[in-house]
Amino acid sequence: MLSGRRLDLLDPSPLDVEIEDIAHGLARVARWNGQTKGAHAFSVAQHCVLVERLTAELKPGLTRQARLMALLHDAPEYVIGDLISPFKAAVGLDYKDFELRLLAAIHLRFGLPAQPPKELLALFKQADIAAAYFEATQLAGFSIDEAKRYFGTPPKQLRAPRLLPLAPAEAQAQFLERFRRLWS
Repeated sequence: MLSGRRLDLLDPSPLDVEIEDIAHGLARVARWNGQTKGAHAFSVAQHCVLVERLTAELKPGLTRQARLMALLHDAPEYVIGDLISPFKAAVGLDYKDFELRLLAAIHLRFGLPAQPPKELLALFKQADIAAAYFEATQLAGFSIDEAKRYFGTPPKQLRAPRLLPLAPAEAQAQFLERFRRLWS
């Protein structure tokens, strides 16, 4: 990692996780394999900030700890990239176990439970799917009907965001700012 940390991917230690490495990596990983409109790719860092916001809209009054877990929901992708869901399924359960071990180390590094409660995981998934719908229709060229078919209709209480892909440095700064507000 740029911080000088050496992360053992097979046995990740919370002591080797730095938020700056996460933000740097996520800001340079493209959602939708980079197949989005705009001068820049829509990054996983931006997606994480969006999912945290949507999570808070779906369930007002969440603790900062819960919102921080929402922000970090895709944090393992800072080192393993963003594989599209069909490919993850083809790779199999070993991939998911690997991803969950890395997420547990990240959570522990920041004082979070290694495994979020099932209710929060379901809430994060709901926000993640809504984010995918908004990204698909605004950035990835999906029609409304096509996005509804793949992701369903987002819950009515969610405000449709205006998504603009940012340069990596801007996405990194946005992610770090959100992290610091939730972690402080």
